Order: sequence, then C-alpha cells, then structure tokens
Amino acid sequence: MNIIKFIAPKDFLDAKENYPKPIKTNIPEWFKKLNHTVEKKTIKGCIPFFETLTTGYLLRLPVDTKIEHYEKKGELKTSVDEIKDGVKKKVGLNIGTIGYHKVEQVTGSPFEKKNGEGRPFHKIANPWTIKTPPGYSCLFVSPLNNPVQDFFEIIPGIVHTDSFELEINFPIMLNAEKYKSINTVFKKGLPYVQVIPFKRDDWQMKIEVKNDDEANKYFLHWILTFINRYREKIFNKNRTKWF
Repeated sequence: MNIIKFIAPKDFLDAKENYPKPIKTNIPEWFKKLNHTVEKKTIKGCIPFFETLTTGYLLRLPVDTKIEHYEKKGELKTSVDEIKDGVKKKVGLNIGTIGYHKVEQVTGSPFEKKNGEGRPFHKIANPWTIKTPPGYSCLFVSPLNNPVQDFFEIIPGIVHTDSFELEINFPIMLNAEKYKSINTVFKKGLPYVQVIPFKRDDWQMKIEVKNDDEANKYFLHWILTFINRYREKIFNKNRTKWF
C-alpha cells in the first residue's frame, strides 16, 4: 500500500479539526440526496463523476482569511489577509497568506482576466509538507465538482512530492468576472484544495483504426445490460464507499 504523508509542526497538529482528510469524507449533501433509478436517471449513476468526489485528499483553509476586492468608481483594490489566531501565534508559522505573484507573470493568460486585469495573484500559505513514495507526484486542484464558494479558486499545479521538501503554497484567482466587489471572511476549515497523488510514467501515443464489428458488438452488449453496468462491471466498488 502506498502512503502519502502530511507533515506539520507538533503545535499545529494539535488542531486536529483542520487535518487533511480523504476527500470522500466531503461528499456534498446534494449528491447524497439524489436518487438514481431506471425511471429517473441522475448524475448519481455516473461513476466517472462520482470518482472526482472520492479521489485524493482534501486541504482546508488553515486560518480565517479575509478577501477584499473592489471595482467601482475607478477604485481598484485587492487584498487577501490572514486573520491571526491562536495557531499562528503559538506556532509562529507563516500560514494563511504570503506575498503574491505579479500580474506580469501571467499577462495575456485567461488567469489574468478572471482574477482582474492589473491585480496581483495572492497566495494561500499551506502549513503541510506533503510527501509521496518515490516516483509519485501530486496534482493540486480546487475540489472537483464540489464548489463550496465561487469567490476564488486555486491555480492548478503538479509537484513532485517525492523530492520536494517544503510546504506547497497555492496561488489563487479571485472571481472578478462575476463579483465586482468582495469583502468576505472565509472561515478556517473551508475546503479549498484537492490533492490527487499519481505515479509518474513515460508514455507513447499511438493512433489506431476502430474495428467496426467489434465496436458494434461491444456497444450492443453494453446498452442491453442493466442501468448500473459501469459500477458493477468496471468500477472497483471495494475501494470507495458508495453513497
């Protein structure tokens, strides 16, 4: 069995409510309440969708974080500030937010437009060092198919967590396209990063012609099986609890 380690100073570990957890512990209530039947097919019957909700681990905001973003009457203001709490004072760590990336680093990209032209990209400082076995990396994204707020999201990235020895900090994009003004305190514990470990490997691409007879045979067999065919025939149902 592969092990992923989340490492932090002892004093921070005392706040167990903020520990990383398997993301399957954060299945949204709206999904749990869906009913999928032959008569009424819903997204709950789509295992590829379900796996996005159950693959990997969840990071939560380490401290209360205030985000301000104003755009009115020529006034432009963007700031992301941690609200100092007992954990930071006791541990002395730079958790919450640190610095920023200048907008020039992404000029012309879609990130610049979404964050708001001319505004820097702030970072959420993560207190956890993440370690994976040799040959394994981690993909970091905002929680897939489970947005708990739409004021900001992280910029996705991949880190070789088998060799990187420091905490991984997450640049964020404010949703300037939707919100002209933001003045919100996001509470400690807010889900904001999905961590998906994967094994690095070399690949070669190959293009092949589909055999029509085999394709038709497989398709007919597929559509004639029962409604939960993917879950029963392909999905490893022993790996993840089904809701």
